[in-house]
Amino acid sequence: MTIADVKTNLQARMDQSIVAFKNNLAKIRTGRANPALLDTVQVDYYGSMVPISQVANVSLIDSRTIGVQPWEKSMAAKVEKAIRDSHLGLNPASMGDLIRVPMPAMSEERRKELTKLARTEGESAKIVVRNVRRDANEAVKKLVKDKLASEDDQKRAEADIQKITDRHIAEVDQLVVAKEADIMAV
Repeated sequence: MTIADVKTNLQARMDQSIVAFKNNLAKIRTGRANPALLDTVQVDYYGSMVPISQVANVSLIDSRTIGVQPWEKSMAAKVEKAIRDSHLGLNPASMGDLIRVPMPAMSEERRKELTKLARTEGESAKIVVRNVRRDANEAVKKLVKDKLASEDDQKRAEADIQKITDRHIAEVDQLVVAKEADIMAV
């Protein structure tokens, strides 16, 4: 393994952590409807629990309503019940073979709770990025100890690793600020 390999691995792992963070942020509710909100809802499909996206088409009808269209008519009642029983506090309504899921307006208190949740997710993502940085620095130190790199190479590599880390942490901060603005928008 070389210092270039360590940097490549570092970049890939940090990018993965940012993608995971974006997925976690998408699950936090904002004032607008988002099909990703229903990703965690599980439906009983002939005896096994599957995500709602595997038994129905989930789409946006308008900015405050999600449309769920089960592929089998017999699944409509089960899908509606699964959404109603989920921890999301949604109240779906059937209209023929389409299930409309209106997003209730959020109170100011609830919006503040969700911004705190977004900040917490951001801090968790930063911790992951810093742990990846620590692992990369340790790998570089091991290369120096094994005489595969010089101490000058180590200093340059640590500086590069810090730049990559700072860039990813700044991206996490930007995503948190954007999500907070999204949540607080009425």
